[in-house]
Amino acid sequence: MGRRFNLISATIALSIFAWDFSFAQGPPQKSSGRSAGLDRHNNQFRGPGERRGPGERFFQLSPEERQAFRKNAERWLRMNPEQQKFLRERYNLHRQQLKNEAEAALRQSGLRLDQSARDQFEARYLQERRKIERELREQFETKRDQEVPQLNERLKKEFQSRQSAPGATSTSTPSVSVTPIR
Repeated sequence: MGRRFNLISATIALSIFAWDFSFAQGPPQKSSGRSAGLDRHNNQFRGPGERRGPGERFFQLSPEERQAFRKNAERWLRMNPEQQKFLRERYNLHRQQLKNEAEAALRQSGLRLDQSARDQFEARYLQERRKIERELREQFETKRDQEVPQLNERLKKEFQSRQSAPGATSTSTPSVSVTPIR
């Protein structure tokens, strides 16, 4: 029973992640049942009927993206049902928020588009937002990686000077100035 449950959980987890990736490729067109979306490797829109399945899309990912996908799937499988439910809800809330923002951007642009073009606009908006957010995250991590060692060094110097001061002990508290505030 346990192995079967793990297999089912793995299938569901991979399906969720594959669906998330397919969502970024563009929503299906309602009229023909086929879909168009952005081919992320040559930045061209595919026509109806050219949509790739989740397995094909997985192998179209870069090695780094595949590794991240696998790590996320493994992490998902280690979560208990409550954690999975929480993440699903958070993901759905975030996705709805982005969809609302895409609709607001379309309204603000003043464009009057048919449903197919609206779907393409939304797919491109979501794709570009993910790109912006990924770049911002990378910039933030780079900046943090630069500043944390400096912080560590400042704290080391500050606490070394306190430790080497006469009468200082490791249990001492920082001195507080009693100068009145004017």
